[in-house]
Amino acid sequence: MRQTIFKLAEKYGTPLFILDHERIRENYRLFKKHLPRVQCYYAVKANSNPEIIKTLFNEGSSFDVASYNEFMQVHEYIKHFEEDEKHFYIWDKIIFSNTIKDRETLRKIKKYKPLVTYDNLDELKKIKDHCSTAGLVLRLKVPDTGSQVEMSSKFGAEPAEAYELLHHAAELGLDIEGLSFHVGSQCTNFDNYTRALELTSELLHEARAKGHTVKLIDIGGGFPVPYDAQVPRFEKLADVLNTDFKRLFPDDIEILAEPGRFMVATAAMLVTEIIGKARRDGKIFYHINDGVYHTFSGVVFDHWIPNFHSFKQGKREVCAVVGPTCDSFDKITLSAQLPRNLEIGDRLYTENIGAYSTASTTHFNGFDGAKIIHIHNK
Repeated sequence: MRQTIFKLAEKYGTPLFILDHERIRENYRLFKKHLPRVQCYYAVKANSNPEIIKTLFNEGSSFDVASYNEFMQVHEYIKHFEEDEKHFYIWDKIIFSNTIKDRETLRKIKKYKPLVTYDNLDELKKIKDHCSTAGLVLRLKVPDTGSQVEMSSKFGAEPAEAYELLHHAAELGLDIEGLSFHVGSQCTNFDNYTRALELTSELLHEARAKGHTVKLIDIGGGFPVPYDAQVPRFEKLADVLNTDFKRLFPDDIEILAEPGRFMVATAAMLVTEIIGKARRDGKIFYHINDGVYHTFSGVVFDHWIPNFHSFKQGKREVCAVVGPTCDSFDKITLSAQLPRNLEIGDRLYTENIGAYSTASTTHFNGFDGAKIIHIHNK
């Protein structure tokens, strides 16, 4: 593989983002194999590249969108459907999981009768006024300690308020479809899932006992990606989840999930070039042609610890790898183990960079970011 990516970098230049669609298909099939009861909604925010959406659409995936623009990216693949078929697809295979939606978005999607989440009374009133056709999913605040990116500080209704929010939705004449939660991104503390599922189960049974026809639960994302050997295997989490599903939920409950990182993180590699070298305070600084304002944006937004590998061999030491911009904030890592004999023009490569990377790149300082190429793309 090293030889292949080296040749691709020779052909296309750097920075080069290499996206492997066969790996995306493998990840999707692995997810479906180990969680057969779960309907998979790919979280488009993880990487919204149209070719990724196309690959997962062809695999049969559903989609989790957070904005009208993301919705329209998925809509591109169903726009030729007959109206009835299109409306059924949107109802059955797309969820707006962002609990706060602007009024214009709600007005635009009203005709599709979409599935949307909420977590507060003001959002309920807004949905009533601008998208009363929606099916509602109440998002709960759940434990997310130990996840790489914690979510509950911004999203989710307190459990003590949850039933009242279901009751208010019913009073407004809105359709209640289900309950959802998110244990945080890259969750390696599997107890978070069990506690969240137990909380959701309690509320579901209470709601049904009081006449609310709750039909589904959405367990969000957070499924761990093997960035290193310490990350517990997905198969282990799947065993925990399948046991909890059987223990806590009747067979007529539909179960949704929103994997994003899990689908695409391991499907991409980035090749960069050393454009400068300096020794600062005794440490080698390798300046490369990509940085935290571009493909390495996940270092900032996603708390991701990047890996670096070199094509050239040599005695290693702790080095800094920094980006090309004029901002001193543009430091990717200060602790990369790299050969000290690398020179300007040598290349580095980074693995497992498919999620929350190109999705949040900018054009700061006039740099365009990495060129994207697709391999094994049918």
